[in-house]
Amino acid sequence: MDSFKKYLGAILVIIAAIILICSFFFGWNNYNFVQIGAMVIMIAGVVLYIISNKKN
Repeated sequence: MDSFKKYLGAILVIIAAIILICSFFFGWNNYNFVQIGAMVIMIAGVVLYIISNKKN
């Protein structure tokens, strides 16, 4: 479980990137909730990644 917590920030950033790539290919570029949702997930992932690396 600790290894999952260690990489949770990076996993969230990757998930947000996949959402943005899929939104481009599926034509969801005009929907702001998809873009904003991915942005929020990415920012949360970056913050979690920084916090988890700062503890170590």
